[in-house]
Amino acid sequence: MHPLMLLGLVLCIKKEYEKMNRTSKQPVLMIIAVMAMTFTMTLSMTNTAKAQDLFSALFGGGGGFSKGKSQVSFSSRFPRGTVVVSFGDRRLYYINKRGSALSYPIAIPKGSARWSGNSRISQKRVNPSWTPTASMRRENPKLPAYVPGGHPRNPLGVRALYIGSSLYRIHGTDAPWTIGEAVSKGCIRMYNDHVVDLYPRVRVGARVIVTWKKFKSV
Repeated sequence: MHPLMLLGLVLCIKKEYEKMNRTSKQPVLMIIAVMAMTFTMTLSMTNTAKAQDLFSALFGGGGGFSKGKSQVSFSSRFPRGTVVVSFGDRRLYYINKRGSALSYPIAIPKGSARWSGNSRISQKRVNPSWTPTASMRRENPKLPAYVPGGHPRNPLGVRALYIGSSLYRIHGTDAPWTIGEAVSKGCIRMYNDHVVDLYPRVRVGARVIVTWKKFKSV
């Protein structure tokens, strides 16, 4: 099917999807995700961030959860340059000035992977490589032992910011339909175009606060 025809079909199904209740949406969401990714994968070979920008534009907003980036009012007790990750809001807030923050949607940890705490950004990487842990490979033996940076199926996406000495990272993704869901092993997952936007703003050494607290700005 021609990519434009496929895109048109995705938009038609999405329109009907938005009329459904939450329970009915689940199987339809998977159909839309597969079709949309078939379209965006063609783009991703040349520019993964732009491909996911299209995906986030298609699925941003709706369902009571905004998948778009926004400027919001925020507590003035956090200094400029602080990164506040609210698993409760499913948002990452970058304090770009006192009393104000850039808000990005994120995917959050699932089940036993839940955590919270304070740390610092220890390093940053453009097109990071990915090596799954031994426990990940035991859980899913089909996982590759290594995925090079820049590969369209790299789960870390196009940028990564490493949190302290832990294995946790703020990073992009090869699965943009998971943003807003509880799916990760502990990392903070973002759309690729959003992590590209965040990356130059956050310096090595920046404070990171990870919490389940919800903030009134969203």
